[in-house]
Amino acid sequence: MNSSRCAACKHLRRRCPSDCIFSPYFPSNNPRRFAYVHKIYGASNVGKILQDLPANCRAEAADSLYYEAYCRIKDPVYGCVGMITILHQEIYNVQCQLARVQAEIAALSSNQSESEEPQQQYQQVEVAPNFILQPEQNGLLNSTSFYDLSTLFD
Repeated sequence: MNSSRCAACKHLRRRCPSDCIFSPYFPSNNPRRFAYVHKIYGASNVGKILQDLPANCRAEAADSLYYEAYCRIKDPVYGCVGMITILHQEIYNVQCQLARVQAEIAALSSNQSESEEPQQQYQQVEVAPNFILQPEQNGLLNSTSFYDLSTLFD
């Protein structure tokens, strides 16, 4: 066996020609990369995809095919869409956490400025989970809303 064969030619047990379409994108030191792509798409289809693309786009296409195949093998039902959904959920959770922290900072800074003025009684109105706006006494919402975050950290 010739050690200069790419991972695709080794996997397919064939001689690797000098103009092999797979060799730049599936090196022999990472055989699992081609195995995943071959299992999901098939060598012939991958070869056709790479042949149809301009040479400057082939590396990105091979990387995308590998990532999608890897995700499909790890999660046969959702594939890479499942990973994207998980990442979107993490972004949403971090945005909610950021909003809570910003609201707590606003509440603490407003409490500091209120300590110099007489305390007012506020009516609590629930707006969203874990957020409570406090309107002014006349019933209209204040443009600088206060957030009661005491229930968040129980």
